[in-house]
Amino acid sequence: MGKTISEKILSEKSGMDAYAGDIVIARIDRIALQDGTAPLAIKRIEKLGLDVRDGRSIHFFIDHASPPPRKELANDQKLIRDFAREIKADLNDVGDGVIHQVMVERHVCPGDLVIGADSHTCTYGALGCFATGMGSTDIAISMVLGKNWFRVPETFRIQIDGKMPKGVFAKDLILYIIGELGVDGATYKALEFHGETVRTLDMDSRLTISNMVVECGAKVGMFETDEITRRFLIEMGRDCFREIKPDEDADYEKELYFSSEIEPMVSRPHSVDDVVPVGEVEGVKVDQVFIGTCTNGRISDIEVVAKMLKGRRINRNVRFLVCPASRYVYLKALELGYLKTIVEAGGVVLPPGCGPCVGIHMGILADGEVCISTQNRNFKGRMGNPNAEIYLSSPATATASAIKGEITDPREFL
Repeated sequence: MGKTISEKILSEKSGMDAYAGDIVIARIDRIALQDGTAPLAIKRIEKLGLDVRDGRSIHFFIDHASPPPRKELANDQKLIRDFAREIKADLNDVGDGVIHQVMVERHVCPGDLVIGADSHTCTYGALGCFATGMGSTDIAISMVLGKNWFRVPETFRIQIDGKMPKGVFAKDLILYIIGELGVDGATYKALEFHGETVRTLDMDSRLTISNMVVECGAKVGMFETDEITRRFLIEMGRDCFREIKPDEDADYEKELYFSSEIEPMVSRPHSVDDVVPVGEVEGVKVDQVFIGTCTNGRISDIEVVAKMLKGRRINRNVRFLVCPASRYVYLKALELGYLKTIVEAGGVVLPPGCGPCVGIHMGILADGEVCISTQNRNFKGRMGNPNAEIYLSSPATATASAIKGEITDPREFL
């Protein structure tokens, strides 16, 4: 019987002939931790009296509270820096960018098995690797042993066909799919994306889709590797391409079919799967618009924003925050003039990192305020205030809303 991508990678890394439902102990290629979760893992290692013998495959990121807004977080970040130096791990400090963006730019390769102390580690599946989040204790043990146990997930084959209409982006596609599946519709499943639409998606779009699969409960969201994968790796200065694809006779738990011929979509507060066409929420007044995060802070996202803002102004009643996902994205957007356009239009550019997404600092909402954001979650209190409301959308929809001061169909400005 043939294998899915997940079954192939977990078989290779464990040395077992593994299929869905099997328990394997697998060798891990890379481990990623961020400043919210790394201190827990470090303290667990120290409490157990264990040693990390080889830190070369371990990557630390200071991105969630970057730079730190209070002394407790500053102390946690010092702990990370000291520990990373001690074990000779890779350290990405303030301003380097979001963990998930930097990992795909610099480190992750097709066929890798990657774990991270962050639920959106699933982003890396866009490069044809098995990548998933774990708790800090599991991550700590993995740092010491270089391996961990996995239950091989069942796989849903997601087929997306059609030509995406004007104003529809990858964010709209994945919001639509999550709306159809529900927040627990794919719990502990691997999602494999296929179809004519998928084959045309650039790497930024694939990363957006893989990033959000955890919002319907999935363990990982995976794409076959192809020429688009190869070109992305070359652009990043890396030579680690390999062909990754499922067998033709692979066994899937479900095969689901979607058309990309949809409208721009919006997720309403306070659940990611409460997804409707933008027309159903058009006219809702917004106080803040946020462009960024590991979902939509890439160069193609900022390009869309800049092109829509050229010759226009942000509504005087809206705070417009833009946060590039990495130093690489920041410099490229600077070079291409995108950040100049955003600032001239009345926007504010934040340092590379997670920004307001998790509600630790920068962009905290006031009581009763409404934000439309390109992030991946809109739970109550997500941006630091349970008395505020968060809508999720593509960068185009968010920018159109910033121009008018209310949720707006982006096709009006494209």
